[in-house]
Amino acid sequence: MDSPILVTGGTGTLGRVVVARLIAEGVPVRVMSRRARRADDDRPCEWAVGDLADGTGLDAALADAGVVVHCATDSRNDVAATRRLVEAARRSGRPHLVFISIVGIDRVPLPYYRSKLEAERLVEESGLPWTILRTTQFHDLVMKMTTVQRRLPVVLTARGVRMQPIEVAEVADRLVELAREAPAGRVPDMAGPEVRDVRDLMEATLRAAGLRRRVVPVGLPGKIFRSLRAGADLAPDRAVGTRTFDEYLAARTRAGQW
Repeated sequence: MDSPILVTGGTGTLGRVVVARLIAEGVPVRVMSRRARRADDDRPCEWAVGDLADGTGLDAALADAGVVVHCATDSRNDVAATRRLVEAARRSGRPHLVFISIVGIDRVPLPYYRSKLEAERLVEESGLPWTILRTTQFHDLVMKMTTVQRRLPVVLTARGVRMQPIEVAEVADRLVELAREAPAGRVPDMAGPEVRDVRDLMEATLRAAGLRRRVVPVGLPGKIFRSLRAGADLAPDRAVGTRTFDEYLAARTRAGQW
C-alpha cells in the first residue's frame, strides 16, 4: 500500500475539501484532527488525533506519511504549531510538506500575517522537501465577515479596502495536485477572478442572505489599513480562480445555507 497523505486540519474549511478530493481520487489519506473520529464517519480514510498546540499525537499521525498537506492554522501561535509539525516530520523521515499560505503576508503588517511569514521560513529551512502555495482569502471568510454582524443595526467595513476572494474547492484541487507532484518550492500564487471593494462584497452577501442592513464604511488609520487600501492583499496578475463571489452566494442560496 502506498504511504498515506496526512492532512492536518482535515476537518476544517479547506482540509475537509482536500480530504474529499484525495478520497475521490483513490489516494490513501490520513486525517489529523484534535477531535476523535465521529462514529458515523465511514469514509475510506485513516484518522489520527493530534494537537499542534502541544504536540500530542504528532509522531503517530506522521508515521509512514509520505506527504503532509498542512491545512491547520493557529491564529494565536501559528509559528509554534508549524515548528512542532516540522520537528515531528523530521523524526518521521523526510515527508514532502505542502504548506498553504496567504497572498500579501510580506506586505501587510498584520500580526497573524507576520506569524504566517515566519511559519513559511520554518518550512523553507526545515531540511524537508517542501512546497508553498499562497492564495487570496476564501469566499467563506468574506461571507462570515458580513454575517457575523447580522445582529447589529448596521454592518461595518474598512473604507477603500478591496479583496480578491477565491473558491476553497479550487484551492483544494491545486493542493491535491501539488501533493501528488514532486516538491516545487514556492509555486505561483492563486487569486480569485475578481477584485472588488469589500463594501460591494458585503452588500451582495446581505442581499443573498435576505438581510436588510446598511453597510457603513469606516476610515481606519495605521500601516495595516494603508497597505490594504494600496492593494497589498491582492494578486491581479494571478487571477486564476474561476468561480466568482456572486456564483458562490447563489450556490449557498440554492442549498438553503442561510
